[in-house]
Amino acid sequence: MKINHLIAVLLIIAAFYSCGSTKEITYFQDIPYETTIRMTESQQIKLRPGDKISIVVNSRDQQLTALFNLPTITRYIGSGINTMQGQYASLYTITTKGDIDFPILGTIHVAGLSRSELAAKIKNQLISADLVKDPTVSVEYQNLVVSVLGEVRSPGRYPIDRDQYTILDAIAHAGDLTINGVRKNVTVLREENNIQKAYKIDLTSDSSLVNSPAYYLRQGDYVYIQPNNKKARESTVNGNNILSTSFWISLASLATSVAVLIFK
Repeated sequence: MKINHLIAVLLIIAAFYSCGSTKEITYFQDIPYETTIRMTESQQIKLRPGDKISIVVNSRDQQLTALFNLPTITRYIGSGINTMQGQYASLYTITTKGDIDFPILGTIHVAGLSRSELAAKIKNQLISADLVKDPTVSVEYQNLVVSVLGEVRSPGRYPIDRDQYTILDAIAHAGDLTINGVRKNVTVLREENNIQKAYKIDLTSDSSLVNSPAYYLRQGDYVYIQPNNKKARESTVNGNNILSTSFWISLASLATSVAVLIFK
């Protein structure tokens, strides 16, 4: 009977450690079943100096709209029989003042605008100047990226492919966190007005995640996933061996103490 008590105690200890590890890796732990989540106000990507964009104007009069489109560039990649030819649209680079030089219309201030806002601005100017009667304007991002570092499956730089790009989008692009990534202390580094700011996000808490100012990412953001203690110790000489030995010694000592109390 006493042996059964000892086994039960050890099983409880094992279960305790198992539950603790599950809580460390599960996302959105505080979301009730079938609930409505209040999120921070939606934020679209805003253009800023240094960004590269493409702008294409179309209408029923193709010859006319060609005047407002930058020329297409032909590029050759490789050499000899392995040479490949590609057609690439010329790009606008937003100046330090936040402007672009648009054909015929001249200087247009674009910094602080979303893609849809810039497209509407150009369309309205073309119509108001009686240059094109029925224009459609499309704006595309070309060099906008976020960087994901640390304990993810595929660290790297990932293009922003939509107007609202969240930290979950970036993590998904990077293949999710590894089992060794700390979910409760994700760092987002962002430059704002020449000042580097750091935001902390807990992926296990819905309220921390969706209400964070860094839930919606911006171009140039860095997302860092720190390693857990186990992973950090792997970078030291015999780090895990030391942990394993000390852990099992502690567990054996605890079991011995429990056994002494039971068999007294």
